[in-house]
Amino acid sequence: MEGYRLSHLDSLEAESIHILREVAAEFERPVLLFSGGKDSICMLRLAEKAFRPARFPFPLLNIDTGHNFPELLEFRDSRAAELGARLIVRTVEDAIAKGIAREVPGETSRNRLQTPTLLAALEEFKFDCAIGGARRDEEKARAKERVFSFRDAFGQWDPKNQRPEPWNLFNARIHPGEHMRVFPLSNWTEMDVWHYIARENLRIPSIYFSHSREVVRRDGQWLPVSPLITVRANEPVKTLRVRVRTIGDISCTGCIESDADSLEAIIAEVSAARVTERGSRADDKRSEAAMEDRKREGYF
Repeated sequence: MEGYRLSHLDSLEAESIHILREVAAEFERPVLLFSGGKDSICMLRLAEKAFRPARFPFPLLNIDTGHNFPELLEFRDSRAAELGARLIVRTVEDAIAKGIAREVPGETSRNRLQTPTLLAALEEFKFDCAIGGARRDEEKARAKERVFSFRDAFGQWDPKNQRPEPWNLFNARIHPGEHMRVFPLSNWTEMDVWHYIARENLRIPSIYFSHSREVVRRDGQWLPVSPLITVRANEPVKTLRVRVRTIGDISCTGCIESDADSLEAIIAEVSAARVTERGSRADDKRSEAAMEDRKREGYF
């Protein structure tokens, strides 16, 4: 009799649940980073399967740039409330006021300012492990990450000094002041995430679906019109049917023209796409080393 075989999604799910349970067993004060985006939505579902009906063995943490899509914040708060999970929010605004983060004149995006804000929050609550939804297929620097990614006492990452992980054996040893970043979705792809959301019938923010929005064309992408965008004289404002593939600072998150108004349509669209999901993030286009530099400093 042929042995039982897990489907592709079931295998990924089992691996991720195993990783989450390893975190709960190995660390004293873990936290799960939750933005309300598609990857962290999957993370919450996996956490439900790993620990319910008990309460999550960690709170949720969101670093709010103050430059978020309103739809995302509404979803973040409502989803945390539905699960009865403790949600901790730390803002870039407060970090700037306290001198923890410093704005650069002329720089609109606050993605860079998330790093000192996050490190301050980890220090404030003495978290020894931060669980994130990053995937290796997203970007070159993230492809270098281990599942258990060590951070030193300054919150920094050294891509040349990482611990081996043979047979999913994870080394969680750290000294006081150090912490670990753990990525249970490391081996997932964007398509895996969407198939899982569809299979589990998970609710997602409305901006992932096609909707009507005012946009301007800049640097080869459609940027949403907002108080953070100064529309230039040579940039006509258009109203188009668009959606987002990946969500970040509203000032640099590009929209794509789309009629995908269902999960099935999104999956079909992504399967035919020839541009990566982070190809619509202006802050990732500055240089190939941009993400790796930010990660070395302590970015997600």
